[in-house]
Amino acid sequence: MCHAASRLRRKRFMKRSLKLRHFKRYKDIGLLALRYADSDTVHDIGVDDVLKADELPNGDPSTPNEFVNELERMGPTFVKLGQVLSSRVDLLPERYIKALSRLQDKVKPFPYSEVEEIITQELGVRISKAFACFEHEPLAAASLGQVHAARLRDGRAVVVKVQRPGIRKQIAEDLEVLEELATFLERHTRAGKRYQFLRVLEEFRHTLLQELDYQREASNLKTLATNLRDFCRIKIPLPIKDYTTRHVLTMERIEGAKITEIGPLVRLEINTAELAEELFRAYLKQILVDGVFHSDPHPGNVFLTTDGRIALLDLGMVGYTSPSMQDSLLKLLLAISEGNSEEAADIAIRLSETTNRFNETDFRRRISQLVAERQQADLTKYDVGKAILVLGQSAGETGLFVPSELTMLGKTLLQLDEIGRILDPQFNPNESVKRSASAILNQRMRKSATTGKAFATLLEAKEFMGALPTRLNKIMDAVGNAELEVKVRTADANLFLEGFQKVANRIASGLILAGLIVGAALLMRVDTAFRIFGYPGLAMLCFIAAAMGGFWLVLSIFFNDQRNRRRLRDKYDR
Repeated sequence: MCHAASRLRRKRFMKRSLKLRHFKRYKDIGLLALRYADSDTVHDIGVDDVLKADELPNGDPSTPNEFVNELERMGPTFVKLGQVLSSRVDLLPERYIKALSRLQDKVKPFPYSEVEEIITQELGVRISKAFACFEHEPLAAASLGQVHAARLRDGRAVVVKVQRPGIRKQIAEDLEVLEELATFLERHTRAGKRYQFLRVLEEFRHTLLQELDYQREASNLKTLATNLRDFCRIKIPLPIKDYTTRHVLTMERIEGAKITEIGPLVRLEINTAELAEELFRAYLKQILVDGVFHSDPHPGNVFLTTDGRIALLDLGMVGYTSPSMQDSLLKLLLAISEGNSEEAADIAIRLSETTNRFNETDFRRRISQLVAERQQADLTKYDVGKAILVLGQSAGETGLFVPSELTMLGKTLLQLDEIGRILDPQFNPNESVKRSASAILNQRMRKSATTGKAFATLLEAKEFMGALPTRLNKIMDAVGNAELEVKVRTADANLFLEGFQKVANRIASGLILAGLIVGAALLMRVDTAFRIFGYPGLAMLCFIAAAMGGFWLVLSIFFNDQRNRRRLRDKYDR
């Protein structure tokens, strides 16, 4: 169903064309790409001839940090696009990935009068009726909304997240522009076809629309709070149901400070090493057991509470992993942690979608080099997340499309590695993965042992045991009557038989031709009245037949081999 919807959306995208009313936005995006892309990338995309040289910005070469500033200037859609691109190592160089991973969408707050109007409209009552007190100055302002401190009538301290007015219309217009550009690039440029810009844009659209729905974020908060209830050092703020709508989110207030603001005195009072370990284990459980995980744990979204716990905030962006994907990701993490390059490459290939230009030998060589560099490096300074992102980059450069879950996992673990080292400079994510592996396997087994699956297994066992006596009687009767047959089928049996038949036919043809030549040589000694070119005619007829048969045999071998090569090439290209 999802694939059908995706195809319909793709067809809709392909019907779009560039519109004159969006020309200014096209030009802003084009200048941004030309300013920060290297010459090879611009040439590959094919827009180097679209804009004139005098339209290019002057000044010193721009840095990745300036690129981030430009995205912030262009508005909320491009801030969120930058956050999504921070996990696409196959599209951007590493220096840009690092800059985008630190992207903070801090913008100027909108007036309190608009906040009051939105809350009144959404909750159906005035702020003074809904809250005992409500701070006019926001605690933080972002591109999609801003957060205010408040207190409910029952005395509970809360924060209220209010969506920025008009933001949905602005994002809808920007998405339309991006769809038109992605369609144009995928139709007319090598890079568009290679990197599948429309697929990237569809993932971005899905992520952004989810983040605009505060009711979905409230559901994410409750889900993660339930899933992480066994982690006593992890805190998830719970939403207040009656004070939450699609545009307003009210949740418990967390007293504390950002993880980046903790000082040396706090480190003396709190065991930060245990906090880092528990946080890492909590994320591994989210990704590899629960299938729902907080996909944006940058330092600004992680708080250290006043009672010494870790609080996870801003759950608008979450990732999902299926049970089969969880198995593969766990194997991949263990393979990378253990330095097993062959296993890591095999898992990545099984997970991914191959293309006609996939170079498996080059991909395996790159993964081996990645693992070798990892083994030579100081493991306490080696990022598991970075290793997964580099693996994804190598896959993209060699013609392998890795699933979005893998790149999101790499980005999440990269941010998590950074937080772990803020808490504990000696934190070793590789060892944490190994320590957590057995616990994760046990949790996965307990999760799979549900009542429904147990009953299904019992029903299958009942069916098997009921039919077993009859099947055993049939087998014993067949053995007693010497009627037992074992049939073995191979996938390529017909291909082998066809090949053997061709070889036998060629050998038989060669023997016949050799017989004709030997017979002709013997007949040369028999003098007859019938002659051809002065030689005995019967002998010459045998020579001519042998020559024609040999010529035909060589031609048939050549053309059959050419046809088989084309057939195999077409098969592997598909």
